[in-house]
Amino acid sequence: MASFATTLTRPLRGVTLRAVPRQQLAVFSRFSSSSVSATAAHAHRNPVLELQQRGLVAAMTSPELVDHVDAGPTAIYCGVDPTASSLHLGNLVTLLGLLHFHIKGHTTIGLVGGATGSIGDPSGKSTERQPMSAATLAKNVAGIDAQFQQFFQRGRAYAENRGYSVQGAGGLVKVVNNKTWFGKLSALEFLGDIGRYARVGTMIARDSVKSRLESPQGISFTEFSYQLLQAYDFWHLYHEDRCRIQLGGSDQWGNITAGIDLIHKKKKTTDEQVVIDSHNESESEKSPGAYGLTIPLLTTATGEKFGKSAGNAVWLDEKMTSLFDFYQFFVKTADADVGRYLHYFTLLSADEIKV
Repeated sequence: MASFATTLTRPLRGVTLRAVPRQQLAVFSRFSSSSVSATAAHAHRNPVLELQQRGLVAAMTSPELVDHVDAGPTAIYCGVDPTASSLHLGNLVTLLGLLHFHIKGHTTIGLVGGATGSIGDPSGKSTERQPMSAATLAKNVAGIDAQFQQFFQRGRAYAENRGYSVQGAGGLVKVVNNKTWFGKLSALEFLGDIGRYARVGTMIARDSVKSRLESPQGISFTEFSYQLLQAYDFWHLYHEDRCRIQLGGSDQWGNITAGIDLIHKKKKTTDEQVVIDSHNESESEKSPGAYGLTIPLLTTATGEKFGKSAGNAVWLDEKMTSLFDFYQFFVKTADADVGRYLHYFTLLSADEIKV
């Protein structure tokens, strides 16, 4: 197991490790030149197919997603609520999904939930989150924003060192905060513009809500409305940034489909003309040109989850998980998990991993 941990934690030469070194220590490693050609052979593969080959696709909302990505540069986003001041390994798996799109020339957007973080996503939670102070929320937003920025900088360097020719103009990176648009939207405007498209029966049927309704704790209206807020995020990025894909963990399926449903209804019932890339113009009314892609939650071979809610998060900030503990996590990885983690956390090809 030591060799596996060494592979994952060997840092790039000449790069100074700053406040958030884990993206580099865990993922962005320098491998021998003999492995570069094998990786380069996969450099032009459709990122959706690449993620499937790596076991990183739990589900997608439409098989048309593959054709959409093949047709030309598109935009994809992933959101993270700032419930802590650092991301953890579970978040890193999802960000690596974004990286596969970025290095193939697609625009990638990291969304920090400065607004939704004050609400709390009920997905996968048995109880409601305790509210955060404004100061704590601001600190967490700043921490997550910095990690997003460093992740893509180091991810690009890692890919280039692995033999990828990071493909030009389409591969832009943006980090946005949804407080920017929610801060300008009144409650009446939100209910009038978004709430009228929502159907309570559909909202209740989603697993994140249904499981809580059946529990002794129940669910507050605040948490119940969370899916509409995330749906509006997707609509906003679809409309303003021509973002067509939302990526998230498998527990985000309900929230992602809520966004696609909102986009479909707003396009169908309003006179507003959305500027769409030429490769989307022929899509049917049934497919609004918006797609969802989910990634499996990070677990061990026995099914144990990792994350803040599970109480066993491995943080990317060294102030929250020491370098030693971070290294030990990979040293102690069970043999049954090694191959899967190499597919998740590195750009090694399947052939290299088999060796």
